[in-house]
Amino acid sequence: MKFRKSKDEEPTAPGQVAIKKRSKVPGVMITQFVEEIPAGKSHPDFNRKPIALTIQEGKLAVFKAIITGDPTPAVTWARNNGDVSDPERYVVSYDQISGEHQLQMPNVGVDQADTYKCYAQNEFGRAVVTVTLNIIEVGFKKSKAMQEGRLEKAAADLKKTLRTRAETQKKEREDGEVDEKFWELLLSADKKDYERICIEYGVTDFRGMLRKLNEKKREIEDQRAQFVEHLSNLKHIEVKTPGCAEFEFEMDLKDPNARIFLFKDGVMVPFNTETDEKHFLRQVGRKFIFSVNGLSPEDAGMYQVDIEGVNVFSTDFKIPAVDFLVKIQEVKAIERQDAVFECVLSAPLSKISWMGKSTPLVQGEKYDISVSEDMLIHRLVVKDCMQVDKGIYAAVAGIKSCNAWLIVEPDPDPNNRGKKAARKTTVAGGGGADLQKIAAEQQEKLQKEREERMEQIKEFQAELEDAKAIETEVKEEEEVPAGPLEVQEGSTGTPQAVDKPKPKPKPKPEKKPDTGGVAEPESEPEPEPEPEPEPETKVQKKEEHVTSPGQVPPPPEEESTGEEPKKRVRTGPLVPDTVIDPGVHFTSGLSDVHAIIGQSAVMECKLSREDCDGVWYKDGKDITDTDALKIIKDGLVRKLILTNCKEDDSGKYRFEADGRKTEAILIVEDPPRLNQDDLAKFSEPVIIKANQNATFKLEFIGREPIKVQWYNEGEELTEDNHVRIEKSSSHSRLLLVKCQRKDSGEIKLKLKNEFGTIEALSKLIVLDKPTNPMGPIEVLEASSSCVELKWRSPKDDGGSTILNYSLDRNQIGRNTWVKLGNIPPEAHYKDNDVDHGRKYCYRIRAITAEGTSDVFETDDIQAGTKAYPGPPSTPKVVRAFKDLVTLSWTPPSNTGGTNIVGYNMEKRKRGSNLWSQVNAPEEPIKGKQYEVKDVVEGMEYEFRVSAINFSGAGEPSTPSEFVIARDPKKPPGKVTDLKVTGSSHTSLNLSWTKPEEEEGVQDEAKGYFVELRPAENTEWSRCNSNALISTSYTILGLKSMAMYWVRVIATNEGGDGEPRDLDNYIIAMPPPVRPKFTDRKMKSFMVVRAENSARININFEASPMPTIIWLKDGMPVSKRVTVSNTDGLSQLLIPSSERSDTGIYTIIVKNIVGQETFSIEIRVTDDPKPPGPVELDENVPGTLTVYWAASPDEKRDDHLYYMVMKRDSVKRTWHAVADQLFNNNFTAVNIMPGREYNFRVYAKNDIGISEPSESQTWGVVRKKEKFILNLAPSKTCNFESAPVFTVPLKKHASPEKYDCYMSCAVRADPTPRVTWYRNNISLNANPNYYITNTCGVCSMLILRVAPKDNGEYKVVAENPSGRAECTAQLTILE
Repeated sequence: MKFRKSKDEEPTAPGQVAIKKRSKVPGVMITQFVEEIPAGKSHPDFNRKPIALTIQEGKLAVFKAIITGDPTPAVTWARNNGDVSDPERYVVSYDQISGEHQLQMPNVGVDQADTYKCYAQNEFGRAVVTVTLNIIEVGFKKSKAMQEGRLEKAAADLKKTLRTRAETQKKEREDGEVDEKFWELLLSADKKDYERICIEYGVTDFRGMLRKLNEKKREIEDQRAQFVEHLSNLKHIEVKTPGCAEFEFEMDLKDPNARIFLFKDGVMVPFNTETDEKHFLRQVGRKFIFSVNGLSPEDAGMYQVDIEGVNVFSTDFKIPAVDFLVKIQEVKAIERQDAVFECVLSAPLSKISWMGKSTPLVQGEKYDISVSEDMLIHRLVVKDCMQVDKGIYAAVAGIKSCNAWLIVEPDPDPNNRGKKAARKTTVAGGGGADLQKIAAEQQEKLQKEREERMEQIKEFQAELEDAKAIETEVKEEEEVPAGPLEVQEGSTGTPQAVDKPKPKPKPKPEKKPDTGGVAEPESEPEPEPEPEPEPETKVQKKEEHVTSPGQVPPPPEEESTGEEPKKRVRTGPLVPDTVIDPGVHFTSGLSDVHAIIGQSAVMECKLSREDCDGVWYKDGKDITDTDALKIIKDGLVRKLILTNCKEDDSGKYRFEADGRKTEAILIVEDPPRLNQDDLAKFSEPVIIKANQNATFKLEFIGREPIKVQWYNEGEELTEDNHVRIEKSSSHSRLLLVKCQRKDSGEIKLKLKNEFGTIEALSKLIVLDKPTNPMGPIEVLEASSSCVELKWRSPKDDGGSTILNYSLDRNQIGRNTWVKLGNIPPEAHYKDNDVDHGRKYCYRIRAITAEGTSDVFETDDIQAGTKAYPGPPSTPKVVRAFKDLVTLSWTPPSNTGGTNIVGYNMEKRKRGSNLWSQVNAPEEPIKGKQYEVKDVVEGMEYEFRVSAINFSGAGEPSTPSEFVIARDPKKPPGKVTDLKVTGSSHTSLNLSWTKPEEEEGVQDEAKGYFVELRPAENTEWSRCNSNALISTSYTILGLKSMAMYWVRVIATNEGGDGEPRDLDNYIIAMPPPVRPKFTDRKMKSFMVVRAENSARININFEASPMPTIIWLKDGMPVSKRVTVSNTDGLSQLLIPSSERSDTGIYTIIVKNIVGQETFSIEIRVTDDPKPPGPVELDENVPGTLTVYWAASPDEKRDDHLYYMVMKRDSVKRTWHAVADQLFNNNFTAVNIMPGREYNFRVYAKNDIGISEPSESQTWGVVRKKEKFILNLAPSKTCNFESAPVFTVPLKKHASPEKYDCYMSCAVRADPTPRVTWYRNNISLNANPNYYITNTCGVCSMLILRVAPKDNGEYKVVAENPSGRAECTAQLTILE
């Protein structure tokens, strides 16, 4: 493999530099000729590069490229082996509309198959891109090409099936450089992946690769340093969740606003940072996470992340061609069981991803992940299932996934509920034999397909050899017979005949250790064809240059100086000429084995053929058959059996056959172990007496160190005064000193070392005297002749059965105890030696073989005293008929110290005070239920019961409820007219009509129950616990917009009737209401000053919640406008209005019932600017025309107009002479000569008025004439008059605490003096009354009138000419 040094520079002109630059388009090489490019200029670059073509012979081939650069670059085309100067075969053109540079090849021929280059160059740099043209031959050549194509596909499939390499090697470029993707992958890959990537791209010169990689790393780090401060934690792309793949890295950017680009296979991919779309970028702190959602096979490829054109990360996403033949199934497990999920794949895959409740699962103590030997069956074991483990589990293989539920059910054993039960040894789930069968069939199918492809390759090879033989004959006929023998390129100079070529030696691939348990070929060569006998050409394929590490690579290709005839060169991948039988291979490799010392271990593998011998190795040394080591050959199976494992047997074992090998490790473990006889002896219970010592001892073997732990009833024991623990390498001893009864329990020994844990169980029983008997004492009889009592046995019998009870008796009032002796072990005694009316006390002891318990002393028991029982419970009516009433009750809590022997029952009619006994006095009722037959139909009765003991009848109970002696009622019928009268988001109002009564069929309803059922449930629940009396009800607490079913059930004494359901389900929402606006004073026009906020509030009512749309001039409002919607209100807010916000805003309120619209015009404006200069012109005498320049705001405000004001030298005041002018002139009339005039012009709009623009002074000189006025002599007039009320007072009636206003009008000259009176009392000096007299209008205001203000009010007006008065009445309303 040849690598061109990164420092090699292309030839440049003298004085130029050669700086390598990176293009945004992968595969473009840019060389910059200057250190710094002037502003506005740029070196050439490709916006779109030409793409490789594979086209049929005779068609039109076109390469297209779009190139940028300033100044415009010169574009040229070239090919590696030939020129493009022939205008008939090569047409170079440029499309000015699309900006495309094209190289067209009409009627393309096979000899034009080559590598082409496009050069773009200006004074600042040069850009080069390489593209390949492949030609498909027609006719005989087409048939041969098809054969070669089929052979290529078969060879590739065979290589993939035999797993000799991960993929077919990638071809090098024609100019000797490796594909740029190779370096981009290496720059972002871990060192452990270098070898895999080199094999994938066919690179064998690892030293050269590392040398050039270091150079490229330095280059790319220099470029990244311009934009990136830190880059770390690169995680390559992988499927994280079903249908989603992610890759991530941590990065600190120097410029947070730097542009980030994502490329897939060199094509820019748009991505989103706000919504989770196909390609999504999520940034968390310094971490960048790229996601690819909705995975499909087209998503496979190489992904690159660039920062401002500099690559920072590259990752290759490969999707395996695999699917699930059998998906995982739902598993139901019981607590503490293991749950198994299994699936079968369509193709072998060494590892798949398992997820539990959207979390990736890994191998550990909780989860066991395994794969079968053929890598088709994958298994997940969830160990020791608990309730927290239930949920959805998923298996992910490539882009395919399947999931299933794990349901964990509680332990059905009631004894284990609430306790931590032992882990179960059973498992739930798993396919078992069925999955094995499916996997075996799939494996057989895959093997058959491999064999068929082998046969096809052999057939295609034979056909290809025939075709090549014919082609060779044709070439030999064309050659000159007398010419010298041609020398093959790369030879040492020895001439070789062309018709007898020898195959070049192939390098053997390096041996790789097998780490997965599946055998790989150790040194089998990849199936390769023998080289085709072909004349020397100018270009050689890279496969002809592959050499072994010890060989010298051929020299770089050079152009031949001699003249040679043109030869057609076929491009494209080489096709193997021969197929080598893969030979013997492993269908099942060795697996690691764990064995215990002294036991047997078996290592087993399986070959593809029986007639093959192999050799076993241990740690690199071959081993032979011995007594302790058996080598067995059983058909395809090869076994190695170690009969008695020792520690020395641990190591790495390898089996080799026909150049193939498989390895595995044998680990010989030495866990703690116990002798079964010693364990059986240890398990026997240890029985001792109190205060004695207990000893437990057990011997064991195992590798040290061994951790020894002793437990008593699950609690670990530690050494103290009571516990002694002895430990050694072979045994352990536990000594419990002076054991007490509480020390009894399970004794456990736990041994643990690095290989495992073992436990041994025993039991300790400590015997002691029993505890004392327990109360309370139950007095069965306390009569004048005997006392019979009963007690409870001791809580702890001390480990021995009770033999007897010992009783002593004391008569109250005496100091002596009388020994009654021992009685049988029943906790019961009857004392017949008692005196009537005496009280006795008893002492009771329990006796066992270990001793006598402490004493238990009873309370005092009186013999023969009249102790009556308490009242029983209130009798309840069980059923009632016209001739029978059945009642029941419960016994009294106070029995009087003796047993209840019976009951008496009494009855009483309603309205009567007399109780009569139902049962005969000598026949008490024995049970707790009685049927009363002595009743009269239609009568109403109540009953009571009294208990009887040996002393007699006690107090009667409280009477029962009244019951009518009649046959039971029939349940009522269905309610009618059930309907919904109202609803809201949380409540529902119902009403119905009482069901009709039909004699003998359905009786009258006494109450109602309302039942509710959510649509998603199947069970009805009652809304009211007690029966309703009314025929309406409101259901509360509903979930908004939820669906419910409702029904009503009528009930009476006979039971519940049939339910009445609503015809349809109801939704918890208010009744549908068509949208309407509730504000009657909504404005349709609004003026807003620029830069102020504009706010529109629209109140409406609608149900259900409507959809609200705001439009501006028929189009959706801009993002600057904020719309807020709540229940019943919609608000439009423009935070800072601009003149462009002027327009008609329309709100559309729409729901399922209808819609309503309203429009309001908003005009955004500002105070207008003043008009321009004002000029005056007198065209007609007596008139004056005012001209002015337009205001600057006139063009952008169509509501702007003008106002003209005038002032003359006589009046000296300004007054408007014109308004609402929409033009820029006005003619003023009545211009008087001799006066000076000034005019002002204002601009006005909807928001205000501008500053004025004032004209110069205008004056007309007038000749003054002398004016003479003769006045007649004046006469003196007298205007005095007496007061007269032109408007009198009116009668008033005012509510209390309201203000009252009274007024009248008076005329007089001179001004009269006015006085107010209330009930002839002057009010003028009273501060509670506000009195005014303005221009003859006299008024008085009374604040917050009260009842004291009632009365007659009078107004008196007087002057020197006379006096007048008027009155009115004020009434205060309460």
